[in-house]
Amino acid sequence: MISCQNQTGFKFSPPQATQDSTLKPAIVLSDSGWISLFNGNSLSGWHTYGQKKAGSAWNIDSFSIHLKPGLKNGYQTAGGGDLVSNDTFSNFDLKLEWKIARKANSGIMIFVKEDTAKYKETWNTGPEMQVCDKDSNEDAHSPKHEAGDLYDLISSVAMSARPALEWNQVEIVSNNSRLDLYLNDTHIISTVLWGDSWKKLIAASKFNTMPGFGSFHSGHIALQDHGEEVWYRNIKIKKIPPGN
Repeated sequence: MISCQNQTGFKFSPPQATQDSTLKPAIVLSDSGWISLFNGNSLSGWHTYGQKKAGSAWNIDSFSIHLKPGLKNGYQTAGGGDLVSNDTFSNFDLKLEWKIARKANSGIMIFVKEDTAKYKETWNTGPEMQVCDKDSNEDAHSPKHEAGDLYDLISSVAMSARPALEWNQVEIVSNNSRLDLYLNDTHIISTVLWGDSWKKLIAASKFNTMPGFGSFHSGHIALQDHGEEVWYRNIKIKKIPPGN
């Protein structure tokens, strides 16, 4: 697969057939306007989905957000639950880093609608960039379920995740319905949200029975509790003005 270089310094490969091959590299903005979503010292700005504060299983470890698994609550951790940003976002450039334990699974969700009366889980509404041990997680070698994939919707054009317990750099850009995902300086996914092609992807996925999935144009950022150990750090976001 031939790689290219865009203006941000990220390398990327030509999109697959499920993606829009006519799209240009993501728009580059200046370094001003970044908002920190995590100060390295506290979970202020975050809460467990459907609750007022972060669950006790989420803690701070060496300036990172850490999920310490313990007793199970279904597939999740007792005292955990998916961690959700207090604020919501529409057009944005999101950057963060993650590392994960061996065999473990997590995810980064966007456009989460927090309405527990209608949607029990974050992933009932929010598309997910898969986070998992690329080598030994049960999903590690499943199509559309590998690290970096847009979970159950689009496979990455290349496997660029690092081994368990190593840090990975993520960038997620949502700009005027276009979604671009980067992992460790590689542009791995590009697609267009909310149109007919997007609806066909959902119809062919496990989310086809979930009204509202992938339909919201604004929502929370969520970090998934899948019952296994994971760390997130250096989380920042830049709002992109409409029309840019």
